Amino acid sequence: MELAELGTREKSILALERRSFTGPGAKERAIREELGLAPVRYYQLLNALLDDQRALAHDPVTVNRLRRVRESHRENR
Repeated sequence: MELAELGTREKSILALERRSFTGPGAKERAIREELGLAPVRYYQLLNALLDDQRALAHDPVTVNRLRRVRESHRENR
């Protein structure tokens, strides 16, 4: 069974995660302005995307990097 492709919003979230941001609030501003999402909702969607095989197939480097970051945060709690 072939997985359906990621939607535009999901691809946009991964694209935003590939970018680097300078200064406080720059990423949150981009989330609001470019995606029209509240940062809290953005991070909820991102977290779900990290467990989505379609996201891994679309951008394995970014997804695996973010999975490692998430795992290290969980270990530090």
